[in-house]
Amino acid sequence: YNRVWIPHNEEVWQSAEITKNYKAGDRFLHVRLEDGTELNYPVHPAALPPLRNPDILVGENDLTALSYLHEPAVLHNLKVRFVESKLIYTYSGIILVAINPYKQLPIYGDAIIHAYSGQNMGDMDPHIFAVAEEAYKQMARNNKNQSIIVSGESGAGKTVSARYTMRYFATVSQSSSNAHVEDKVLASNPITEAVGNAKTTRNDNSSRFGKYTEISFDQSYQIIGANMRTYLLEKSRVVFQSENERNYHIFYQLCASATQPEFKHLKLGSAEEFNYTRMGGSTIIGGVDDRANMVETQKTFALLGLNGDFQMDVFKMLAAILHLGNVEIAAVGDERSSISLEDKHLSIFCELLDIKCDKMAQWLCHRKIITTAETVIKPMTRAQAFNARDALAKKIYSHLFDFIVERINQALQFPGKQHTFIGVLDIYGFETFDVNSFEQFCINYANEKLQQQFNMHVFKLEQEEYMKEDIPWTLIDFYDNQPVIDLIEAKMGILELLDEECLLPHGTDENWLQKLYNNFVNKNALFEKPRMSNTSFIVQHFADKVEYKCEGFLEKNRDTVHEVLLEILKDSKFHLCANFFQDNPVSISPFSSTVNIKSARPVVKAPNKQLRLTVGSKFRSSLSLLMVTLNATTPHYVRCIKPNDEKLPFEFDSKRVTQQLRACGVLETIRISAQSYPSRWTYIEFFSRYSILMTQQELSINDKKQICKTVLQRLIQDHNQYQFGRTKIFFRAGQVAYLEKLRSDRLRQACVTIQKRVRGWLQREKFLHARRAATVLQQYFRGQRTLRQAITARTLKQTWAAITIQKYCRGYLVRRLCQLICVAAVTIQAYTRGFLARKKYRKV
Repeated sequence: YNRVWIPHNEEVWQSAEITKNYKAGDRFLHVRLEDGTELNYPVHPAALPPLRNPDILVGENDLTALSYLHEPAVLHNLKVRFVESKLIYTYSGIILVAINPYKQLPIYGDAIIHAYSGQNMGDMDPHIFAVAEEAYKQMARNNKNQSIIVSGESGAGKTVSARYTMRYFATVSQSSSNAHVEDKVLASNPITEAVGNAKTTRNDNSSRFGKYTEISFDQSYQIIGANMRTYLLEKSRVVFQSENERNYHIFYQLCASATQPEFKHLKLGSAEEFNYTRMGGSTIIGGVDDRANMVETQKTFALLGLNGDFQMDVFKMLAAILHLGNVEIAAVGDERSSISLEDKHLSIFCELLDIKCDKMAQWLCHRKIITTAETVIKPMTRAQAFNARDALAKKIYSHLFDFIVERINQALQFPGKQHTFIGVLDIYGFETFDVNSFEQFCINYANEKLQQQFNMHVFKLEQEEYMKEDIPWTLIDFYDNQPVIDLIEAKMGILELLDEECLLPHGTDENWLQKLYNNFVNKNALFEKPRMSNTSFIVQHFADKVEYKCEGFLEKNRDTVHEVLLEILKDSKFHLCANFFQDNPVSISPFSSTVNIKSARPVVKAPNKQLRLTVGSKFRSSLSLLMVTLNATTPHYVRCIKPNDEKLPFEFDSKRVTQQLRACGVLETIRISAQSYPSRWTYIEFFSRYSILMTQQELSINDKKQICKTVLQRLIQDHNQYQFGRTKIFFRAGQVAYLEKLRSDRLRQACVTIQKRVRGWLQREKFLHARRAATVLQQYFRGQRTLRQAITARTLKQTWAAITIQKYCRGYLVRRLCQLICVAAVTIQAYTRGFLARKKYRKV
């Protein structure tokens, strides 16, 4: 085949045509680029450029149908479908790749839902509804729980995809009762988006937490309820937003409604008036009406049975957080700080939460240190006081978020018994930024665990496919990321060393980082120390190397608020606030007490309560529970891709897409498939496609399966390049392309034969037509020549004499006729006049 892919700086890969045969040992490959440029491309015999697929395979709706399975083929196929065909969904084996079009498409209506309902996954075009239908069908057929795992970068469309899957289930499994439980399940989305989503530079509606929603079904496979679990809310956003970003939507909805009578007592103003909402300099999202969204949020609260009193309690807590952010802290020298009791916002904060203003003012600027011998009250600097204030705001919002999720779960509880469930996981994808901190570390740790589960599932499906088709099973080598997971979570791993440092009274980020250097540098190949930095460390994740800055790791992992401040909030007369900070909080999930977490690997038990309550430990436990749940279900994968960073509709940035394909496991799936027999055709498909290559003798066999075997054995001499299964033929990489070449050659030969016959017939017809025309012309001219030769002078005289005789004869005959007519007319007139005269005479 004469077309290859070669690397390109901007497009990642570019197509080139080989212009000169390559021979083993050649150092250059002579190619011509698509723009006509001739190029001598340096090659190494062990790493030749990847071959390009035949045009017939370009645009396939399943990437695994490509004969040559590699990164440039996948990238090109996705680009052709997305840019040229305006198709956003493509299968990659068991994965649905969904590219965000940044445009509303008319492909999600009820008519589309009903069109996909009851259909097999391969019978219709790729669609999120096809994945949802496959999960629903497998649940009903096998009585087994299912999971749909939606992942991708911020702005890739995860939240929308998860929302559409839930809407699909709500539409196809409507119950006959009047409880409208489907509406309640869907109503949970706007509420969690209001309190858990925010505008970022990448996405106007970015989910800042992970969410796993279990949709419960009864024995009739109708929705009876749901349960939601959340992971790693980005609490730091409450007190800090980067440029052109916003805080959580609910704050802006509340500020936009500040002038409404029911919100007057909250004493709010516009979002520009509060530090926690104006920090990013972007309080408005184009095309979004925060006031109207607030009305919708209130409606969905009511739909879930959460009445006005509950809503007002939530809004009071939110307003209190905004006022807390505006509390002014003054520096008193270098070591002290103070808050005026006359501070307007402090007064409103204490009034809303019904706590003592003087105590709050004192303990925001002081901390209590308890030793074995005495209790010391130590003043804080202005910067420390700001940190204490912000930590308190984050703590309150975190508890409020968990409380809202808990109440949503209570509203979605059901009296009957759950028969099966389908879980929808909407979780952050692999992240790497210019500056990566504790949040990115946890997110990438979660993705390592999900990637391991994904690899094992793909490997298992591959093995089952071979066994079902009676194909000899050969061990496939696939990337096992257990070593990097051990680096993070095993005994004396990164997380345990972090928790250990958090226990120390004088533990610092620098000391913890030094322990990492001592334990892992030059001892673990997956851990590196940056050459130019002593404040960072590098972890080799499955997708890419990521450099993490150690600054803030301990503080974020501890997530501590000074105990005295919590005691003040515990004593609040506002019941909701007081309940948040009790020693035995209510479980967030009504089902969590019935689930036993059993980790796949032994995890070291925490020595005391303080260690167990670190953010890292809690996240590890919740992640273990999630893995147990996913491993007990049949997973379905949706990988959302962000095509460009400018949010332009149907614009394809090859560099960005390639980064995400490498990070989301699509290429790993293809690599696993490509190692054995990636192309698979049923016997009927093979017969229909390649019957043109069959001889009349082969076609005379009645058994189509035997025909396919006979033809392949004749066409491909190396029998290791294919295997015959029960229902399918398995091909190694490149064999389908070879068959396509044979088929195109046969078609080209047939076309040449047809063209030859048609062109011959056309030329003969043209010749016969010209010959007939020439004969007619010859006949005419010969007649004229004969006529001219026949005419002489005598003939002319005779002709003239004949004409003269005819003239006189004709004149004589005409005159005679005229005379007869005149005589007749006179006679008639005479008789008539006589008659008239006699008649007149008689009257007289």
